[in-house]
Amino acid sequence: MATHSQSAPSFSPWRKLSIACNLVLLVALVMAVVVMVNYLSRECFWRFHAGARTRIQLSRGTESLLKSITNQVLVTLYYDKTDPLYGTVKDLLGEFSIANPRILVQTVDYTRDAGAAQKVKASYKLDAASDKNLVIFDCEKRSWPVRGDELAKYVIEELRNDKQERVLQRKITAFLGETAFYQALLGVTSPKPLHACFLTGHGEHNLESGDQRLGYLKFASILAQRNIRLAPLGLLGTNAIPADCNLLIIAGPATSISDAELAKIERYLNEGGRLLALFNASSLDERTGLDRAIGLEKILGKWGIRVGDVIISDPDNSDKGSDVIVSAFTTHPIVNPLMGSKTGLDLTRPRPVGKLNSKSPQPADAPRVEQVAFSSPHAFIDGDPNKEPHQFPFIVAVEKGAIKDVITERGTTRMVVAGDSVFLGNQEIDKLGNRDFASYAVDWLLERTQLVQGPGPKPFKTFKIVMTRSELQSAQWVLLGAFPGVVLTLGGLVWLRRRR
Repeated sequence: MATHSQSAPSFSPWRKLSIACNLVLLVALVMAVVVMVNYLSRECFWRFHAGARTRIQLSRGTESLLKSITNQVLVTLYYDKTDPLYGTVKDLLGEFSIANPRILVQTVDYTRDAGAAQKVKASYKLDAASDKNLVIFDCEKRSWPVRGDELAKYVIEELRNDKQERVLQRKITAFLGETAFYQALLGVTSPKPLHACFLTGHGEHNLESGDQRLGYLKFASILAQRNIRLAPLGLLGTNAIPADCNLLIIAGPATSISDAELAKIERYLNEGGRLLALFNASSLDERTGLDRAIGLEKILGKWGIRVGDVIISDPDNSDKGSDVIVSAFTTHPIVNPLMGSKTGLDLTRPRPVGKLNSKSPQPADAPRVEQVAFSSPHAFIDGDPNKEPHQFPFIVAVEKGAIKDVITERGTTRMVVAGDSVFLGNQEIDKLGNRDFASYAVDWLLERTQLVQGPGPKPFKTFKIVMTRSELQSAQWVLLGAFPGVVLTLGGLVWLRRRR
């Protein structure tokens, strides 16, 4: 009688238990490796980018500032996620957080998360109607909001729609996010703001005026963005320059400054003060062309500065005839970022300001006067019948060398003197590099070197694919039909092979 041998089962209970244990151990090991890699990556990590366009490169000034921050900074991205700039802003803040883990970033989409949006509004007292697309920096109860419409420069571009109709569209040309966020970080992490005094009483520009030509409201906002408190200052009577004045600004005086006031200004400079002096054509007598004797020129002359009493014309470098577009610079922190760019400065009827020639030898501690901005070699004095061409200096930067064993009350004297003040007025300040120059000059005067070397506008590149209607339909068939069809075909072939 034949006997049928029973085949042993493929997996015994012990075999099944062994496989299960091995699987659990492998999963635990993989999870442990992942946890360790994430833990170590907080301090030491490598990132690889597919190309240069996928990498956000922070400036040296930004990296230096981020490394210096020791307090925790909360950044609230109060933004509509459908906004074109949202992704760029989020990626940049991610780089900030990677560079310094103390910078915490949270995102609140006010269009979708009403509860979280209401908490942000209550915390920072936001207006529901106007306060939209904000990046709010907060450190130790000091907050600094950055508006989304200030993060980019735009131009109007003409396009054609499907019906070949003319359509105007706003196009982003430069991203200003790193500059704005840098200023916000500096504002919330600095314990005390710096103080600047704006001289008044002699026909100077008005800090609170929105007048296009004479108002300095936009200039004041630039200083406020850089955490500098700007206040008007009158020196008549017993008033003196405050001890906490970090910068004195004299912008476009039209009438003479009294001897008593000049004595206070001279004492301030001798004590190591900082001065931004801006002259203009209004202080010249239009009939005679002679200086109305403001008085400040004499003090500047003692520091090796010569302020001319004429107006310079440069027709070859002019936009409207009365202005001079400056593109010739020397090497100096206040103009280095403008060199090699297509911006330059746009001055209005400028006066020449240069170094005073002296034949006598200068002592070692003499002020160092540097001419930093010039006209073209074809410029000439306005009203000169011969129009003799010459290259004129317009701006000088002055620094007084330290005197051995002598400590001044305010530090090392620094000055920036320009032959025009209108170029920083409300109407002209947004032309070419005028606004940037104001920031660079103030930062250098206050010895905020890292800000002078800080970030500037970055080109915003966009890529467009132009396709006809038939090409678009072909692409849709390839994406929606061909690719899934290939995957299904390969899967079917594998299934048929396994059945055999």
